[in-house]
Amino acid sequence: MYTNDIICAISTPPGTGAIAIVRLSGEGCIGLVDSIFNAASKQPLTAQKANKVHFGYIADGDILLDEVLVTVFRSPHSFTGEDSVEIACHGSVYIQQQILKLAVDRGARPAAPGEFTQRAFLNGKMDLSQAEAVADLIASSSAAAHRMALTQMRGGFSIELKRLRKELLHITTLLELELDFSEEDVEFADRTELNRIASNIEHLLAKLCNSFSLGNVLKNGIPVAIVGNTNVGKSTLLNTLLREERAIVSDIAGTTRDVIEDVVNLEGITFRFIDTAGIRATDDQVEHMGIERTFTKIAQAHIVLMLTDLKRGTEQFTEYYQQVKEHLAPHAKLMIVLNKIDEVEDVLTPQETIRLLTSGEEIIPISARTSKNIEGLVQKLVSAVQINSLCDSDIIVSNIRHYEALKHALTAIHHVQNSLISGISSEFVSQDIRECLHYLGEITGEISNEEVLGNVFRNFCIGK
Repeated sequence: MYTNDIICAISTPPGTGAIAIVRLSGEGCIGLVDSIFNAASKQPLTAQKANKVHFGYIADGDILLDEVLVTVFRSPHSFTGEDSVEIACHGSVYIQQQILKLAVDRGARPAAPGEFTQRAFLNGKMDLSQAEAVADLIASSSAAAHRMALTQMRGGFSIELKRLRKELLHITTLLELELDFSEEDVEFADRTELNRIASNIEHLLAKLCNSFSLGNVLKNGIPVAIVGNTNVGKSTLLNTLLREERAIVSDIAGTTRDVIEDVVNLEGITFRFIDTAGIRATDDQVEHMGIERTFTKIAQAHIVLMLTDLKRGTEQFTEYYQQVKEHLAPHAKLMIVLNKIDEVEDVLTPQETIRLLTSGEEIIPISARTSKNIEGLVQKLVSAVQINSLCDSDIIVSNIRHYEALKHALTAIHHVQNSLISGISSEFVSQDIRECLHYLGEITGEISNEEVLGNVFRNFCIGK
């Protein structure tokens, strides 16, 4: 339940730094800070205009604690929609804790995780999807994830959903109006027009659902499986891409028996590289288990790099190529990487031979050991994600809660379409529309409960 009591928290990362921010929000927080703040202007904060920064001192009675800058925000023009104060102090952990203690001693309480953002949602400053985007923005570790979160936080997703809800409400209003005049057999809603609107809504919902596969990997890292026969240089390539000795490299076949994963940011996109056990026939039970995990990772990967050792020729290529293709996910991209170009004189002949044996996949010759053409491989990986083709206005779903609600909404709109085609009573069509509206409302928080809100905001950091 919403209360406007005063909450306080440190909003900067834990530890010592140059500056720390102590944030307060709630009715009476400005007067509370007045009780511990001596402004250089000698004027109380309660008498000052909002959105101004004030220099002065934090003191506990006669004990001077720190020189600070205090910023005042007045309701409703603040992040939370309430009166708020931010105290910028020096980054000493001792100073931070003492300021918090002073605030609590004078009536504030420590904020729960995400409570400032939760108050912003409850006060109508943002909807629930925008609030969740705040957490995603804080957690973003790549340009792609940042761009997605920023678009959602600024309301791009919300605007799209509001448009959908408006059209759905228009349909159900006409249908329910017919129910009021059912005895007179009056038809207010043109069924052809309703079918057109429902079809447009279905198209957009399907597009949003389909975007989740991209949004999820952009948010959590593009899974890239490095696969191939034993000793083709998979671990060496992983180490080269990560620029560290992450995997053991050895001339002994079957060194990698388990999956090794690590992430790296390439041109603003987070890739999660997966070094796998070499694919070969083996009687070793442990190595066989590793190969089975390799096939599992191939099925889960967004991109698969199949390495071939040019020194071994192309005799066994087709066998391993077919094994990889069999386990490849339907929408995954397979790239053929010809390794050890620094150790052979002729690269072109095996490259053209392999081209004839494949289904048109990109072929990239490299040397994992010397890093030759690694930059070319990186460019191919970045291009495969196609993030640069996305406009800032493109809506990409990256939140599993949103995705689940959209799937339910899509099912409901399919029922609407089928009902309209079948000529089913307006009463049942209207019920399906209301179900669709329900799931869209769950995303924005127009329909919510304490459990959902608790799950959303408990994942926030304290102070945000």
